[in-house]
Amino acid sequence: MRMPLPILSCITAAFAAFALTPLARAASRRLDFVDDPGHRKIHAEPMALLGGVAVFVAVVVGVLSAGPDALAQDGRRLAGILLGAAMALALGLVDDRRDLKAAPKLAGQLLIALVAVAGGLRVTLFIPVPALQWLLTVLWLVTVMNALNFMDNMDGLCSGVGAICALIFGGIALAHEQPLAATLAAATAGALLGFLPWNFPRARIFLGDSGSHLVGFLLGALALLPHYYLHRDPSPTLLPVLIPLIVLALPLFDLVAVMWQRWRRGAPVYIGDTNHISHRFVRLGLSRVAAVTVLYLLTLVLGFGAVVLLWAPWWVAALVVAQTLGVLVIVTALQHFGARENSGDH
Repeated sequence: MRMPLPILSCITAAFAAFALTPLARAASRRLDFVDDPGHRKIHAEPMALLGGVAVFVAVVVGVLSAGPDALAQDGRRLAGILLGAAMALALGLVDDRRDLKAAPKLAGQLLIALVAVAGGLRVTLFIPVPALQWLLTVLWLVTVMNALNFMDNMDGLCSGVGAICALIFGGIALAHEQPLAATLAAATAGALLGFLPWNFPRARIFLGDSGSHLVGFLLGALALLPHYYLHRDPSPTLLPVLIPLIVLALPLFDLVAVMWQRWRRGAPVYIGDTNHISHRFVRLGLSRVAAVTVLYLLTLVLGFGAVVLLWAPWWVAALVVAQTLGVLVIVTALQHFGARENSGDH
C-alpha cells in the first residue's frame, strides 16, 4: 500500500530538519551568527540563530518529496509561497544580524505579502472585489508574521505551536482533498517537529527572527489555502470561515494584548517586554517548560474545536465559538495574576 503523499512529505521534512539543525548550529557558531546574553535575554550563553534556515530547507525538501505530479496543478501559487517564504527567511536573517528598526521591517513584510498575493494567494471567500482581496491578504500575512515573531519568546514555543497549527490546517486540507495545502502543511509541520528536539525543552539553537518570520508566513499562507466552505458540500453554517482565526487564536491574541498593554503605558508597540502570555504564566509559578506545554494544549483544544466547524450543526458551532472565547477570557484573567514587568525580550 502506497504511503499518502502528505505523510511522506511530513516524515521527509522531519528527518531533514532533525539532520540539518546540528549543521545550522555549527554554521551559526562558525559565522558568529548568535544571540548573545544580556538585557532582556533569558538565556545565559550565546545561542545559535540559524534554526530557521534548517527549517526552510526541510520544508522545501518535504514539499519536493511529493513529486512533480502532485504539485503541478497549482505550481504558480506554490512558487509564490516558496518565494515568499524565502524572502521571510531573508528578512529575518537581516533582522537577526542588524536589528532592523520597525519601519524597514514592516516594509519588508509588506513586500513579502505582495509577492505571495501576486503568485495567486489571496482571501476570496465572499469578497468579489479584487483590490479588497489583495488588501485583506496582505494585512493577514503581515499580522500573522508579526504574531509568530512575537510568540518566539521561550524555548519551543513558536516551533511547537507552529507545528500544531500546521497539522490542523493539513488535516482540514486532507479532509477536503486539497493536495497543495495538505502537502505544504505536512512539510511545515514535519520540519518544525524535526527541529523541536533541538529547541525544547532546553534550546541548543533558536529559530531566530528568520525562523519566526518563516513560520508566521507559512501559517498565514496555510490559513488561506484550504477552502473552508464548499458549495458542493456546504457546512450547515457559514462559521467554517472562522477556522483560521480560531486555529491561530493564541498567537493573534498575544499580539493584540501585548501591543495594547504597551500602548496603554506609552511604550512603542515594537519594543519587546515580558508581558506575553508565556511570561505571565511563568510569573504565576509555572516553569518555562510547563508554561509552553500549557500553550501547546490550549492550541490543540482550539484547533480541534475549529475542525469541528467543518461539519457541525449551528448549535455545536456556537459552542465551539463560545469555547474559543472562553479560553481567551480565562487566559486574560490568568494574565492579570502575573506581576507586570516592563522589560524583557520577545
